[in-house]
Amino acid sequence: MHASAATAAARPTGDPPRAVHILGVRVDDLTEDEALARAAAMVDSGRPHHVVTVNPEFVMEARRNPAFRAVLAAADMATPDGAGLLLAARYLNTPLRGRVTGVALSARLAGLAAARGYRLFLLGAAPGVAEAAAAALQARFPGLIVAGTFAGSPHPRHEPFLRQIVAAARPHILLVAYGHPRQDLWIARNQPALQVPLAMGVGGTLDELAGVVPQAPAWMHRLGLKWLFRLLVQPQRWRRILDAVPLFLWALLTAGRRPGPAPNGEPR
Repeated sequence: MHASAATAAARPTGDPPRAVHILGVRVDDLTEDEALARAAAMVDSGRPHHVVTVNPEFVMEARRNPAFRAVLAAADMATPDGAGLLLAARYLNTPLRGRVTGVALSARLAGLAAARGYRLFLLGAAPGVAEAAAAALQARFPGLIVAGTFAGSPHPRHEPFLRQIVAAARPHILLVAYGHPRQDLWIARNQPALQVPLAMGVGGTLDELAGVVPQAPAWMHRLGLKWLFRLLVQPQRWRRILDAVPLFLWALLTAGRRPGPAPNGEPR
């Protein structure tokens, strides 16, 4: 169903991108440039938006957590973060054009903020990490305005205090690093009061930007082996890696495969 002309004119980011559904979770078929353009339009609109960076761990969590599944479904943009999603989409005959990772999109949002004067707030991670990430981003993007940094806690009892801190900073972009599903549940609960133009959960992105966790070599990124690198440098993450790789693949294989197009291009 096509949106009416009035609805399309009111939507700051144009028509919705093509969506791929992987084990019931929506993933938008976006390139990095397209995701950044949509993010800029969200900020310029002044209205609150929620961006999620979907990876296989998100998909598996959504299968057992109805609240998280609902938050992902309602997100204004769901980027494909994780090589496993690209493989899954290809297996389902609905290929995605590329990855838009939380780390890459966060860095590009910081560059956009520096260029346009947007105010950035970094929330979450361990004490001191957000400050170190902010310093690294400001060194990389001169002129970047970091309106605030705070570690805090995603526990609901702390939300009134955190809302006060964030609201007082008046950010255009809020990056929340509490890990999934807590960060996106936190955003969904608090965006109605905060009204930040763009809020995005970023998981371990601040750790990487701050240099607390080393980034995987470029060749491992290209081969989709970041999960292996993280397992080698953070072996305590083995349970999460199990969820993201073998269990995700098993769920995908047992869910069945969609038929591809017939040789003449018509659906089978």
